[in-house]
Amino acid sequence: MSRCRDFTRQALADWQWQARPEAVEDVLLLVSEVVTNACLHAGGPRELILRHTPERLRVEVSDDSPESPRRRLPGDRALPGGHGLIVLERLARNWGSVPSGDGRPGKTVWLEVPARSRRPDGARARDPLP
Repeated sequence: MSRCRDFTRQALADWQWQARPEAVEDVLLLVSEVVTNACLHAGGPRELILRHTPERLRVEVSDDSPESPRRRLPGDRALPGGHGLIVLERLARNWGSVPSGDGRPGKTVWLEVPARSRRPDGARARDPLP
């Protein structure tokens, strides 16, 4: 997982993706969550892809499991695990999964975050994504 975080951190720095360190930390947390889920539930990630435009950053993690991510049933919140999808729902603008399109078994879990997530005053910045 640390290699995926390091790769992501370096890519964001190379792209000068975000001026605010907390936005980069949010992305690193999201990458950690989807990579960890691939490790725990799918035998590990097959591929990590980052794509960016001036409006958004897209993270894609492919694995060999055809099972889509799903929330655990409500239970003891003191127990470890089961909170990754909640983090995705809170920090990512959009997320989902699609079956692998390359003829291999498995899926790709993707998430998107806006390039400028919040203004310093806490209000939402204008986001041109539909």
